[in-house]
Amino acid sequence: MNTQENNKLIAEFLGKDHELNQCISAPQFHEEWNWLMPVVEKIESLSIVSFEKNLQEEGDYQCLFTKGNDILICHYADTSVEATYKAVVEFINQYNKDESID
Repeated sequence: MNTQENNKLIAEFLGKDHELNQCISAPQFHEEWNWLMPVVEKIESLSIVSFEKNLQEEGDYQCLFTKGNDILICHYADTSVEATYKAVVEFINQYNKDESID
């Protein structure tokens, strides 16, 4: 999927249909923490996963969604926003398919 499709996926997951057109015409989930963090908070509110991000020694960022001691999703990127965005998109896709999330 491309960025526009991913942003639509995220907006639908949030359930903000009234903001969907704005999200698609001016996608910012992949660029702005102010847009991305409500998604992370909704994912955490499902009480099935925890969120973690950190800077690796190699200089790239890691984002994880875990359940207990199990790593469900892990992404690396040059920025923490990008790593988190990739992990969020993967989480939503798995959640929508009910694949090993709950």
